[in-house]
Amino acid sequence: MTPAELHQDAIVIDGLIIAKWNRELFEDMRRGGLTAANCTVSVWEGFQATVDNIVKTNALMAESSDLVIPVRTTADITRAKEEGKTGIIYGFQNAHAFEDQIGYVEIFKQLGVGVVQMCYNTQNLVGTGCYERDGGLSGFGREIVAEMNRVGVMCDLSHVGEKTSTEVIEASTKPVCYSHCLPSGLKEHPRNKSDAELKFIADHGGFVGVTMFTPFLRAGVDATVDDYVEAIEYVMNIVGEDAIGIGTDFTQGHDQNFFEWLTHDKGYARRLTRFGKIINPEGIRTIGEFPNLTEALSRRGFSESQVRKIMGENWVRVLRDAWGE
Repeated sequence: MTPAELHQDAIVIDGLIIAKWNRELFEDMRRGGLTAANCTVSVWEGFQATVDNIVKTNALMAESSDLVIPVRTTADITRAKEEGKTGIIYGFQNAHAFEDQIGYVEIFKQLGVGVVQMCYNTQNLVGTGCYERDGGLSGFGREIVAEMNRVGVMCDLSHVGEKTSTEVIEASTKPVCYSHCLPSGLKEHPRNKSDAELKFIADHGGFVGVTMFTPFLRAGVDATVDDYVEAIEYVMNIVGEDAIGIGTDFTQGHDQNFFEWLTHDKGYARRLTRFGKIINPEGIRTIGEFPNLTEALSRRGFSESQVRKIMGENWVRVLRDAWGE
């Protein structure tokens, strides 16, 4: 089977997309052959603003029902593949929308939220992000993790501090993930994870989605899809071929104002980081170029079985476990 045929036949899942919501995005997902994606509907927003985001996105998805379907279970992912559509999993990049109400976890689960990152870069009521002194998982945070486990929402630790991440991994009775990260063994950066962190999450039944965000890649803005594959291979050599997948962190369609909002605490307060130039690796600049990743993995020497696992099969398995199906 050629790489193009393999891509068309495989389950293809992107573990993190934070692109601009519109029909053009959904059309590009179909060009790229995406079976499903975890798409961000909340970062700095509280409860009400996040609900408003979901209402708007529900309407957009209904208008584009020829291209996308909502995902509540892994059976929906299978159905998306069978129907030639892309399944949309709602995800948060911050538990801020839960505010101080444990009951909101189940409400958002009922609205279709399947993955929630515990913190986005800084402190919240749950724990600490990766850009400040890490106080670990709070008592309230432990209750939130337990409730996420109970109702079937996956804990994401991509932007979370090391101590908080460790304590979530230890506290959770269900698999947790780094939905989108890179190894600090290839480039030191506060957002990248050490070999020890990667091994720890894998040893505890967790999962690693590898991102291609160029500020965190060794080659930076000069990176190509092959540099992305290098990072995937590096991580796989630590966590194994069953605990790894894709989490691109596509920001497609957003302007500079969006990145200013992302890189300030709470979206407006102190500056946390500067990304510099934002450009995706050559060969996978847009979601529509996703087939090039399957080709690059095959070119690197990954077996067909490994490619299928990395491109989506592993995500399906870990989501099934995390969602309690």
